[in-house]
Amino acid sequence: MAEIIPAIMPKTLHDLEEHCQKVVGSVDTVQIDVMDGKFVAVRTWPYNRHDDFFDAILREEQALPMWEELDYEVDLMVANPEREAQTWITAGAKRVIAHIESITDMKSFLALASEFVEVGLAIGNDTPLDTILPYLKSIDCVQCMGIAKIGFQGQPFDRRVLERIKALRVADPELPISVDGAVTIDTAPLLIEAGADILVSGSFVFDGESPVEAIHRLENV
Repeated sequence: MAEIIPAIMPKTLHDLEEHCQKVVGSVDTVQIDVMDGKFVAVRTWPYNRHDDFFDAILREEQALPMWEELDYEVDLMVANPEREAQTWITAGAKRVIAHIESITDMKSFLALASEFVEVGLAIGNDTPLDTILPYLKSIDCVQCMGIAKIGFQGQPFDRRVLERIKALRVADPELPISVDGAVTIDTAPLLIEAGADILVSGSFVFDGESPVEAIHRLENV
């Protein structure tokens, strides 16, 4: 059974809390989509406005919502993620994922891995797969994109991802392969058959009446 990770694109801290409340107890991990308005056009919390609470999190005076019940994976859709990643590790992220297209210092990013923090690389469907192959043994997971353009939820499924998953599975049979974008009850069987074992879903989980039911439906594919 694939692991289901709900994706949250928070506008505010309160927005993050509300989304977490809807899935706590049903999943172990949630993903925060982090956007700075540079690598992608959109900005999300806390890059869209100054937030004193986030400053307190970084000073370890506060913590991310429900941190005792949920682990946080952070999808860094930002410029120079090797620098921003440490901010989110300090905030409590257990896994940081950077898009290979945005990294300028790969050595620094990979060096963030520890017994407490996992690092992953995401790759877009327009980027040659050979770009990521040299790093597969140095990362904890690879994130493929189920959509053509990152930074926006609710986009159509990009079928190119299926062959890329298959190729990655051949290249490294043991490495966890995650897919983010256009993960639904219709696409999940195709992704799992191709070799994905982590499904990251935002719109399908949160846009319906019951996020918990949506998670169970994906788990039962």
